[in-house]
Amino acid sequence: MTWVALLLADPSPCLRALVLRDLLGRPAEDPEVRELAPLRDADPLVADLLARQAPDGAWSGLGAGAQAGALLSTALALARLGYLGYDGGHPAVRRGAEWLLARQESDGSWPLGAPGDDEGEEAEGYSMRPLQTALPLRGLAACGYATDPRAERAYDWLLARRLEDGAWPTGIVAGTYGRVGGYRRLAHSRWGCRSNTTAALTCLALHPVRRRGPEARRALDLLLGRETREAATLGFEVARTLGAEEARGHLTFYARYDLAQVLDLAGRIGATAEDERVAEMVAHVRGLQGAYGLWEYAPRPQLSRWVTFDLLRALGRLDGAGDWVSLEPRTPFRPYPARRRRY
Repeated sequence: MTWVALLLADPSPCLRALVLRDLLGRPAEDPEVRELAPLRDADPLVADLLARQAPDGAWSGLGAGAQAGALLSTALALARLGYLGYDGGHPAVRRGAEWLLARQESDGSWPLGAPGDDEGEEAEGYSMRPLQTALPLRGLAACGYATDPRAERAYDWLLARRLEDGAWPTGIVAGTYGRVGGYRRLAHSRWGCRSNTTAALTCLALHPVRRRGPEARRALDLLLGRETREAATLGFEVARTLGAEEARGHLTFYARYDLAQVLDLAGRIGATAEDERVAEMVAHVRGLQGAYGLWEYAPRPQLSRWVTFDLLRALGRLDGAGDWVSLEPRTPFRPYPARRRRY
C-alpha cells in the first residue's frame, strides 16, 4: 500500500480533494473532484469553524492566552480555510475577510495586539511588531486576497519595516530594535528575528508575484542559514493551522523551526535541491518517511496524513532546476554565541 491509497482513504473530504488536485494533478472538472466539492463543508475541520463564526463575520477564541481576541482568531480561521482550499467564493470566507479588512489601519497595518501570556516582560513596550500585520495578512492571502489593493498596502507596510540585511526585526521598543532571543536568531543578521522574518516570508510566499521577488528570496536565504534538523517539530505548522496545536505568542509565534514549513516556503519561492542546504534538508526529511510512505506526527498521530500531504506537495515543488542562487555562506548555527571574556 502506498501513500496514494492511504491519503485517498482518509475520511476528510478536504484532504482527499487536495490530494487529487495538488498531488495527482486532477482538474476542477474531474468527476471525483466535483463529487467531493459539496462534501467539504461537512468536514469536521470546516463545519466546526463555520459554526463558530459570528454574524458579523469574525471568529473568537481560536488562539491561546491573552492575545486570543477576534483579530487573531479571524486571521487563524481564514488561514485554516485557505489551507483547506477555500477562497473568497465562499460566503464565510468573504464575511471574515471583510471584517478583517475593516479593522485595517490607514497605513496598511493592523493594530498592535496585547502581548501573549507566554512572553512576559520580553513583549512589553513595543510600538511596532511585523507580526501584528503578518498574521492577518497571511489569513487573507491564504484565501486568495493577496492581490486585493487593501492587502497590497499591508505588503507595502511589511516591506517598509524590513532591515537592510533583508530580515525583519523583533519590532521597535523605546525607539530602537527589540532584543532578539537566541532561539529566534538568524545566522547572518544582527537584529533580524527568525519568528518575524518567517511570518513576513509566509505572506510573501502566498502572493502570486511577490513570492519570486528579491525580498522573498533574500529572506528565505537567511532562513535557510539555520541548518538544524529538529524531527520533533516536523509538521507542527500544519497541525497548528488545522487547530490541533495551540496558536500562541506574538514574538514567539514562529519560534519552532519546522522543516516541513521551510520546505513549503522554499518550493513556493523557487528554491531547488541544487542548493546544498535544501538538498540536505530534503534527504533528512525523506529519511524520516515511514515504511508506507507516511510521515508520522507523533504529538497528534491523527494529523500524520495531513503532514504527509503537505510534505509531498512541498517536495514536488522542489524537483527540477531553476534560477535560485544563494548568497549566504554556510555557517554552523549557534543560538547563543560565546562572548569574549573581558579579562
